[in-house]
Amino acid sequence: MTFRPITSRPMISRLRNKLLSAIAFTAFAALAFTHFAEAQSEVNEPLGVLPPMPVPEDNPMTEANIALGKHLFFDARLSGDGSIGCVDCHDPKLGWGDGADLSRGYPGTMHWRNSQTVVNSAFLTKGWFWTSSADTLEAQAHSAISGALAGNLKKILAEERMKQIPEYVRLFEEVWGDAPTYDKALASIAAYERTVISDDSAFDRYMGGEEGALSEGALRGKGLFEGKAGCIACHEGPLMTDQAFYNIGLPTNPAFIENLQRQIAFRERMRSSGFEEKDFLHLDRDPGRYRKTKDIADIGKFRTPPLRYLAYTAPYMHNGVFFDLREVVEFYNKGGEAEPFGNKTDKIKPLGLSDAEIDDLVAFLDSLSGSEVLVERPKSPPYGVLDFPMENQW
Repeated sequence: MTFRPITSRPMISRLRNKLLSAIAFTAFAALAFTHFAEAQSEVNEPLGVLPPMPVPEDNPMTEANIALGKHLFFDARLSGDGSIGCVDCHDPKLGWGDGADLSRGYPGTMHWRNSQTVVNSAFLTKGWFWTSSADTLEAQAHSAISGALAGNLKKILAEERMKQIPEYVRLFEEVWGDAPTYDKALASIAAYERTVISDDSAFDRYMGGEEGALSEGALRGKGLFEGKAGCIACHEGPLMTDQAFYNIGLPTNPAFIENLQRQIAFRERMRSSGFEEKDFLHLDRDPGRYRKTKDIADIGKFRTPPLRYLAYTAPYMHNGVFFDLREVVEFYNKGGEAEPFGNKTDKIKPLGLSDAEIDDLVAFLDSLSGSEVLVERPKSPPYGVLDFPMENQW
């Protein structure tokens, strides 16, 4: 798949056509789900066809803004020690994640969660990160760049660095009519991320009317997804996520328990969130949304991840504990695992799928990925010579 600014006429036309297609296929989806209607009373969107993308009015999707955002996304100087950029945790060659089970973290630290893909993340509407701790894509960029375990960069330092890069001074003036600022940098990065789209999967083509787009196995898997396996209970709509939060009884990733750096980073974040040691020293797993809300009902809960682009985004789950899709399906087939928090969702139960049915369901999940979204890495513009105007000296 190629990189396309969303402001191009072909893209605008395609988005309009997608919306029309979504309307046209509502009746189709309703017929397909009739046999599963009782379990799907809350489903109100058809599968397939991406929805219109929400774009803030104050962050225009111009070519200049997108170009600036792309430069900033790939620039390691937007980190405290200047060694990592957004791309290091969201690499196009690694599914726009980092390819690891648990994220690398800022140098000197190690994270305990999986790095989620950027692909199609702009279509989300109920928050970003595994627990929706950021309310906007711009806020997500801030958390990633400034967070102690991610970019660890201070706002003022970011601005002073950008002001000494002549090309950034020029681009900020062109896009925003002003000198580089941290908040405008976040906006431009978000604008660029809104162009990272995958919409050409076999499933998309099938929902667009291409009957032969899905293999026989994938078609059987689609039926299982909507019926016996019940995946659609949480993975609904065009993005295949209800964007809700569940404790599904995942096993702990040994890399979290055994790695001292991950334990240190985890405990630092818990303390920074206002928890006392007695509340987290005994934890052998991530408490999930509880760290944000401090509501015991949210302990162990994470947002349902979208299922598009899966072929490129392994390992899977918030803790990267599964390395291929068959492992994921087998986990759900056995009804998850026991977990210590006691609030595992009742939506997770043994499915009774045969080996052949597991193969078919995996085939359907594979059909949700289109061509790989790759972009050319821009060359970061160099620093210029710091100017000292004589009239400002004393």
